[in-house]
Amino acid sequence: MIMTWYIQEFSKYILTFLMLLYVYECFAVFRYDNWEEKNGIYIRQNILMISIHTIGFLSIYIKYPDILYLFLYAFELIVLFACIVLFRAIYPRVNRLTINNMCMLLSVGFIILARISLPKAVSQFKIVIVSLIIGMVIPYFVHKIKLLKYLTWIYAMLGISLLGIVLLVGAVTNGSKISYSILGYTFQPSEFVKIIYVFLIASLLSESDHFINIFLSAVLAGSHIIILVLSKDLGSALIFFVVYVCLIFIATKNYWYLALGSISGIAAAMIAFRLFRHVQVRVQAWQNPWDDIAGTGYQITQSLFAIGTGSWFGLGLGQGTPSSIPFVETDFVFSAVSEEMGVIFSFCLILVCVSCFIMFMKIAAQIKDCFYKYIAAGLGITYIFQVFLTIGGGTKFIPLTGVTLPFISYGGSSILTTIIMFSIIQGLYIISHEEEKKLERNEQRKKKERQRKIPKEQAEETYENI
Repeated sequence: MIMTWYIQEFSKYILTFLMLLYVYECFAVFRYDNWEEKNGIYIRQNILMISIHTIGFLSIYIKYPDILYLFLYAFELIVLFACIVLFRAIYPRVNRLTINNMCMLLSVGFIILARISLPKAVSQFKIVIVSLIIGMVIPYFVHKIKLLKYLTWIYAMLGISLLGIVLLVGAVTNGSKISYSILGYTFQPSEFVKIIYVFLIASLLSESDHFINIFLSAVLAGSHIIILVLSKDLGSALIFFVVYVCLIFIATKNYWYLALGSISGIAAAMIAFRLFRHVQVRVQAWQNPWDDIAGTGYQITQSLFAIGTGSWFGLGLGQGTPSSIPFVETDFVFSAVSEEMGVIFSFCLILVCVSCFIMFMKIAAQIKDCFYKYIAAGLGITYIFQVFLTIGGGTKFIPLTGVTLPFISYGGSSILTTIIMFSIIQGLYIISHEEEKKLERNEQRKKKERQRKIPKEQAEETYENI
């Protein structure tokens, strides 16, 4: 018993140290252009990820000696390793930092979900397998299909239709219509529409940044947001709105649009507060959760207790009480990580997400084609803003919005759509490489033409002198 306690106590410090090393490598990679130096970083990241996954499950198994944990660990490790190897084999020019970070975040999600609920961890693992299989083919289609930028109205009709179905027949969850069931499987269409929506706005803005296109994009974006508001899915509505305003600013570089969007957002938030009772409850709980600690403030106070109890290095896996937080596996998974794995580990988790965002925006900056540029930027903003909303709500930085933490939280729709997002980014990264190579070929061709011209000009000059 004493030996078990020592192992669990020591493991939390090792996990924190390994995570700090992983985060260092996440940002160190941006310093190098040499492939060999980057390759060493990526290999070290893979070793660190496997070590964290192994130590995490070892700690859980020591606390709960069920052989199923070991089987789950082994299968998860095989899938993570296969994901890294297959992506590199199928797409030699894959962005390895994005793949490594995706697997690292999935690994942390596997660990904390196995700690909270083994059945949900198994269910999540099955979803991840299917999602990764789908994700493997996405870069090929993004790279090969050139008609994507011309499907503007298909994106619009598909997005509005999917959201409209939820508004009409969706099941009510915590006051919001966010999902419906087909053959026993629950879908949250707003998660999938996020991607379609980014393609829609990118398609419109890549045609022209004239006022008529801006106006048309505003109408279509507004249609999506209004349906989400009517469904009371205000968290998703906020993400859609922020993504639209940011893409408009990126496309036009007009600060007036940014200012107008900010003012409109503040006005919309005030109107939503007056119209929706559950928004008022969340805002009141955010302002002072201690007033009604057993009622409306229970979730956020339990979340804060968990984070505070965990302190810098956490209580250790299996030593906390994450189940005391309602919806801990979805909305408050960050608090569970903080309680048992520590605030330092949780902060490193945020930095891994930030490194993903930086890479997304770097890819967006490198791409010349405006359509693909706006997609990369839009997906990056969607991803990092969702991370901000989830962590901000769980730490009482902002009112709760009810969105999940990508790759970490329990939820099939969230996992699938986030893996698709990362796979789309891989396709865009391949496109940016091709653009770069094409530019290099053009430069070489121009250089050769200049070299052929010089002897000819010299000969003409010599002839004139004679």
